[in-house]
Amino acid sequence: MSLQALSRYKEYAALPIRILVGIHLIAGTQDNVFSGDRMLEFEKFLAANGMIFPLFSAILSVYAQFISGILYVLGWKVRTAAIVMIINFLVAIVLVHLGDSYSNTFPAIVMLSGSVFLLLNGSGALAMDKLRFKATTEKGRDL
Repeated sequence: MSLQALSRYKEYAALPIRILVGIHLIAGTQDNVFSGDRMLEFEKFLAANGMIFPLFSAILSVYAQFISGILYVLGWKVRTAAIVMIINFLVAIVLVHLGDSYSNTFPAIVMLSGSVFLLLNGSGALAMDKLRFKATTEKGRDL
């Protein structure tokens, strides 16, 4: 198989990125979602790093990441979730990681990069967006 022949599979390029980034977002925030104590720890962390309205910001960031992670894995509303995650991780990098080591910043960079990819490329194949579109068009209705 030539390298050019691989282009027929480019619709699947988003799938591993969606799964990787989505699972990391879910795994990284589920403890805050399901534990008030962990959410308060995150609030204190944000306050120590100069975030205004740290409790509101903690709740907003955690739920945005958790929900976006689910949307990425499902492949539903991926571009909308990507915009939210780009903003979230730009703030995280500027607020927390400027001056931090590369290895500590790397997870945020990966989340930001994956979200930029998904914003520009969409959900790709094997996504709920595609299934919904296919089911709707098969019924003869336009989206």
